Amino acid sequence: MSDTLTGVAVVGSANVDLVVEVSRPPLVGETLLGSAGGRFAGGKGLNQAVASARSGAPTRFCAVVGRDDGAELLQQTLTDAGVRAVLRRSADAPTGVAHVLALDGGDNSIIVAAGANAELDVSDAVAGVEGAAVVLVQLEIPAAAVAAALSAGRAAGARTLLNAAPAQDAAIDMLDDVDVLIVNETECEELGGVDRLRAAGAGAVVLTRGAAGVTLHRSGQEALDIGAFRIDPVDTTGAGDAFCGALAAALAVGERIEDALVRACAAGAIVSQHRGATTAALSPASIAALIASRR
Repeated sequence: MSDTLTGVAVVGSANVDLVVEVSRPPLVGETLLGSAGGRFAGGKGLNQAVASARSGAPTRFCAVVGRDDGAELLQQTLTDAGVRAVLRRSADAPTGVAHVLALDGGDNSIIVAAGANAELDVSDAVAGVEGAAVVLVQLEIPAAAVAAALSAGRAAGARTLLNAAPAQDAAIDMLDDVDVLIVNETECEELGGVDRLRAAGAGAVVLTRGAAGVTLHRSGQEALDIGAFRIDPVDTTGAGDAFCGALAAALAVGERIEDALVRACAAGAIVSQHRGATTAALSPASIAALIASRR
């Protein structure tokens, strides 16, 4: 990695999350009464960028939003978190929206309308990763833009991270440019399993397993299990994104991946204890305190 590369660049989605608290998802044709959970900034890209910045790394974020009040909410959230945002405004499409059902026990179900996210293109992505030490992308934006961000980052000497969520086959063709692939158990299965992902070129596979922790798979080494932190979850929306952002931040400041994964697990646990996909409670100090409490 070049000494001139610094911080984290996240290229990805930005949405307004509309949260409804409900005991269970509705059946087809059924209307359920729930409680208004709130209106929050979200989207995997934005959540991860906020988590990276709140975890202590200089972070910038590239996305496309609409010309509406939702975009203003997203801009303010990024500014408050210390993220340097490059938000291109679409002339036609509205800001993306996610409808989140916050279920009893902390689980959630989510429906996403991409809106302006679908317009993020290759030129946006390439410009967005310039000069970054770590590049982090997800799959809520067009696959061509994801591939361009990874390729440009790799060519410049950055460490490249792909959170293959939501899972799609296009990710397989990108793995030669991926240093660290992050997938949950469902995504891993949909993409053919760890062995297929490693064979396709991923440098390392981080398999997240919810309350069971994470497992790191690397070529020629035994799988490494890292336990989750025991918490009482309030809302798991964004926990996986906090994990990804904190992992990127830790790698950007030179931590070994084994230690970076512990910090990432702590970040996910902290976000899970608050409503919404991002929280100001996430900080280097709160991560360190949680890690120290387990010791």
